[in-house]
Amino acid sequence: MAASEATAGPGEPLLAVRDLVHEFVVRGHGGVKNGVVHAVSGVSLEVRDGETLGVVGESGSGKSTLVRSILQAPRPLSGEVVFRGVDLTRLRGRRLHVSRRHMQAVYQDPFGSLDPKWTVFSIVEEPLGAHGIGTRRERRERTAEVLDLVGLDPGLYGKRKPRQLSGGQCQRVAIARSLVMSPSLVLCDEAVSSLDVLSQAQVLNLFEKLRAELSLSYLFVAHDLALVKQVSDRVAVMYMGRLCEVGPSEALYAQPLHPYTAALLDSIPSPEPTDRHLRRRRTRVRGEVPSPLDPPSGCRFRTRCPRAERVCAEETPQLRPIGREHRVACHFPLSDEVGWGSAGVAVVNPGAASPASLPRR
Repeated sequence: MAASEATAGPGEPLLAVRDLVHEFVVRGHGGVKNGVVHAVSGVSLEVRDGETLGVVGESGSGKSTLVRSILQAPRPLSGEVVFRGVDLTRLRGRRLHVSRRHMQAVYQDPFGSLDPKWTVFSIVEEPLGAHGIGTRRERRERTAEVLDLVGLDPGLYGKRKPRQLSGGQCQRVAIARSLVMSPSLVLCDEAVSSLDVLSQAQVLNLFEKLRAELSLSYLFVAHDLALVKQVSDRVAVMYMGRLCEVGPSEALYAQPLHPYTAALLDSIPSPEPTDRHLRRRRTRVRGEVPSPLDPPSGCRFRTRCPRAERVCAEETPQLRPIGREHRVACHFPLSDEVGWGSAGVAVVNPGAASPASLPRR
């Protein structure tokens, strides 16, 4: 089956990332190898049709590298990226070019991602020309249609250049450019982090509107957990290139199971100092983020984790199910009512009041 005709089978996710690894060699003077940055280390996740999967984590956690590895720009060191039933890591040349029509990206800097010398019409129309789609008149009509869809009057903004637009308007142009190819998946890499609060709200509302109207799926990357909660059906938490926790948005925010997730949530300012969630959990982390050139053994969060024990340095925790869709990579999850059965499945264990009382799997 040609890449352009491939689709995910019934029940299969739109995007399935499996054991993705991406590393960067650091070289000094004379090209001497100084080390390897472990940017993404064995990440596996899925994005379903019509779903928004949020990916969160502090700076340096590997979120942007994950997005670029999915796009094969550059290619990952190992692993699979199965999109619409086709492993992109095995495609080359035109087949990869065609597959990318259905997967588009919106980047962080709305000004840096747009050519300052081109007009809005030229910027949005470019992907159609690159893929040889339609006549010039058809491409111009499609461009005007998409600009109108994102709330920009083509007659008013079509001939302007990026410097003549606000940040929010530039990001709308970037969104229009990603939609002009009618993709099924949009990768948003910190797509609103450089905007003011009002522009952020407008762009987020636009994302939701477009998802409903066009049946889009999103991989939404951000470091702002409060923002991610507004748009995500599920959330994946990354730390130093690995996934810590994945679960439905409401469940993850109401009851985080990984100490790192809880610490991130505790960092969100609350207008109510007596908020019951803040009273229930106060997870404090210590120390600094380790160097990605020399990540800790076992659990990479263990050097900052208040619950870390010997097993955390000896064994790398794997994502394990808790409940129907909630998974956590932690030897000692935060919930006092969660323990691990012999098959690695979560069981109720009311007596598990401390890390030491949980099995050291």
